[in-house]
Formats: sequence, structure tokens, C-alpha cells
Amino acid sequence: MNVNSYIDHTLLSSTATERDIIDHCNDAKKYKFYAVCVNSCYVRLAYQLLKDSEVKICTVVGFPLGASSTEAKVFEAKQAINDGADEIDMVMNLGEFKSKNHVEVFKDIKEVKTAIGKTPLKVIIEISELSKNGIVKACEICVDAKADFVKTSTGFSKSGATLTAVKIMKKTVKDNCQIKASGGIRDFETAKKYIDAGVNRLGTSSGIAISKGEYSDADY
Repeated sequence: MNVNSYIDHTLLSSTATERDIIDHCNDAKKYKFYAVCVNSCYVRLAYQLLKDSEVKICTVVGFPLGASSTEAKVFEAKQAINDGADEIDMVMNLGEFKSKNHVEVFKDIKEVKTAIGKTPLKVIIEISELSKNGIVKACEICVDAKADFVKTSTGFSKSGATLTAVKIMKKTVKDNCQIKASGGIRDFETAKKYIDAGVNRLGTSSGIAISKGEYSDADY
């Protein structure tokens, strides 16, 4: 199994430096990861480093809380694409979701998707904050809003991906949406379990360790 082709090589620390991003992108090329995932301020730098490679550039929007206005999320996503991003990972508005303002949550996602067109949109639903029924409902909203992926976690909440949640997500979205698992995937065996469960992408900062069959104690 070529697990590297599933990996979004992730560096979202608020203290990541330019040198860190340069090393991160070089590692992504070396190990042939699917994409890098970086904060939007570094998309231009990542583009310069990766434009002659097959590695995609993913960035985050409304991250990590999801509580930005829809207008801010739309602007951030469009600017990131102008800077060279190939994919957008946005955070669902959890406060609106828990307020049962599901139409507002739908509009938030739909407006970002409409603004970015064919650019893949992954929506982070933050499973650690949701019940089983909440996960189902969040996934249904994402499908209705034409998101391309539902994603488990930001990596900045109480916990990350779980196989139980991924199975619920897969059963809910069926073939209407892809799934990205992120948060706490630190070794090859764990990565393989998620792939076997039906995920299409893995968000992890432990990609190098995973590719070597080692274990990482990285936070994300």
C-alpha cells in the first residue's frame, strides 16, 4: 500500500517559521506526499517551492474555531487560491450547529464552495465536539452543500480522528463525499486502518514516520 499518496503533510503550528515551511515542503517532495497543508500566510511560499512538483497545496480557512463570518471565510478561501492553493479545508461553524441553526451552517459551507468553484473543499466537523447523531447531521449538511470532503478534526480540539466516527461518516455520506481523517494518526498501522475504513485522505504531521513504519509523538 502506498500510504504516502493519501497524506496531506501538515504543519499548522502558529509558530511555524519560513525555514520550517521550506523544510516541510522539501520533505513532501522527497516522500511524494499527496499535499502539504499549511496556514494561508504561507501558501505563496509553498507555491514557489512546489510549483514544479506534483505535490498539491492545501490550506485552512476559519481555522481552528470555525467562528469567522462567512464573508471572512469566502475572502480567505479566494485569496488562498489566488496565492496558489489547490485545496481548501474550512472549519464548520460549531456554535451555529449546536444552536441548531442548520440552515446557517449550510449557507456558510455553500457560499465558500460557490466562491471557489471546482477547487476541492474539505469541511472540518470537529467530531470531538459532536454526538453520533451530530456527526450524522453535520455530514448530511456537508453533502447538501456540495462539499467534496468531510474531515474529522482540526487537531486543535480535545481529540482527533476515531475509527468509530469515520465509519459513521462513511455510512452517512456514502459515495456523495470523500472523507479525510486527521488528528492522532502517528504510525503506519493506524494509517492503514483508516484507509481500510474508507478514508480518502489522511491529515498528519507524522507522514515521514508513517512512511518509514515508525511511530511519531507529534501533536497532530
